[in-house]
Amino acid sequence: MADEERFDFIIVGAGSAGCVLANRLTENGRYSVLLLEAGGKDSSPWIHVPLGYGKHFTNPDVNWLYESEPHPATGNRALPEPRGKVLGGSSSINGLVYVRGDHTDYDLWRQLGNAGWGFDDVLPYFRKAEDQQRGADSYHGVGGPLTVSDPTDRHPLCEAFIAAGEQCGYSRNDDFNGAQLEGFGYLQVNLKRGRRASAATAYLRPIRRRRNLQVTTHAHATRILFEGRRATSVEFMRNGKSTTANASREIILAGGAINSPQLLQLSGIGPAGHLRSHGIDSVADSPDVGANLQDHYNARLVYKSTQPITLNDVVGNPMRSVMTGLRYAFLRKGFLTIGASSAAGFFRMDPAAVAPDIQAGIALFSTDKAGTGLHPFSGFSIIVRLLRPESRGEVMIKNADPFDAPAIRPDYLSAPRDEDLLVGGLLAMRELSEMPALKPFVAAEYLPGPECRTEAEMRDFVRHRGGTSYHPVGTCRMGTDQTAVVDARLRVRGVEGLRVVDASIMPRIVSGNTNAPTIMIGEKASDMILEDAR
Repeated sequence: MADEERFDFIIVGAGSAGCVLANRLTENGRYSVLLLEAGGKDSSPWIHVPLGYGKHFTNPDVNWLYESEPHPATGNRALPEPRGKVLGGSSSINGLVYVRGDHTDYDLWRQLGNAGWGFDDVLPYFRKAEDQQRGADSYHGVGGPLTVSDPTDRHPLCEAFIAAGEQCGYSRNDDFNGAQLEGFGYLQVNLKRGRRASAATAYLRPIRRRRNLQVTTHAHATRILFEGRRATSVEFMRNGKSTTANASREIILAGGAINSPQLLQLSGIGPAGHLRSHGIDSVADSPDVGANLQDHYNARLVYKSTQPITLNDVVGNPMRSVMTGLRYAFLRKGFLTIGASSAAGFFRMDPAAVAPDIQAGIALFSTDKAGTGLHPFSGFSIIVRLLRPESRGEVMIKNADPFDAPAIRPDYLSAPRDEDLLVGGLLAMRELSEMPALKPFVAAEYLPGPECRTEAEMRDFVRHRGGTSYHPVGTCRMGTDQTAVVDARLRVRGVEGLRVVDASIMPRIVSGNTNAPTIMIGEKASDMILEDAR
């Protein structure tokens, strides 16, 4: 593209929200849109084969490969913080699970002063996005860009896990995205005819021929430029050359909870003292840019299975691997279609909680660390996730170089209650593994193992072996107070012509996986932007 080219809108980041925005803002043909993506095209076949997400944890071609800063509460470890760096963003490399969260998550956003963000307000946008395999009802839509489907197969371990949940006294739930979140059941996933339905394949690929849309990949945004207090241009590097693109209406950041606050800070919007210490002139002193970082910390119980029915058994057997590949190629079924978790339970450890505070998902494989090889034995995992953490962290630039990763300090478990709930959730799932439905499948507990029996030992396990669920949010918090980064229409406070539209605007993290809510945010923001452009 030519330097200084002008568009109506510039979107920075072609992830879950960015792809939605590119589609909706060009739909009526009135406005020209430039979509900038630091990564490349989603051309790797392993992006589109669902199980291929395991190959992307350490792949710099599609992953920013961020790491958190070590923290004493989590064993002074640097934890991986993968983020998608490719068309589709993290929706191209995630575990495909489609969960919206609890209704009360969004009602809380509204109670915090964010008009128009209660569950009844956002439900139409969830329905608008959906092409629900089960058909339309009051909670679900059909005909939308994003395919939401049931697992291609029902697995004996999942059936046993759900039945064990019922034996523990939990209810069965066949639709986590319907009337309620609580209960045990199968998870829905973003699959279309056995292939990943990412934001790129759902929203971007069908419209690539629109003449009013330009998609530029390998374009690393380095700075937003201002005329006075109005954002007018985006500076980016591509193929070693610095280019500037101009926006006549708005610039929209959709880089996610790590990259959006980083770009704001590099552009002079953030804690003024911190920016000046790195030689960056302050455009707007906004101390909460990068603050309020939240994520779902988790820990895994790993079991050796009595039966060779896990993914470990397929990967360890050449003949079964070939048969699994053929089944996928011809039927689009089998292990190659599974998400990170196939079934889950949402429940409350705190009986006074208004909604589930723990999510436990069963994975049909086991490994010591995400992205590494599977165990040589038949194995499965129960991932126990803290849904409503009180701990808060931050994302802060370390210098003025846009190619240096920012400091990511999630401060997991810094709130004592978080550790209490997570340990309680692990102990509850250990009890579930002893239920008549699941116990016949359990040969032995591998992690944390028989040596971890007391609550103190389980706490140590959580601190030293727990990890993140890769759901960072909140670093450009939406709110009505003067320290909020964006208002309820997602406009950046203190400047004009600039919005943030991604998971970073969440004032509180949702009770579940974050991709579906991020797509909803993109849908709702698109309507607001088009309304304001009239």
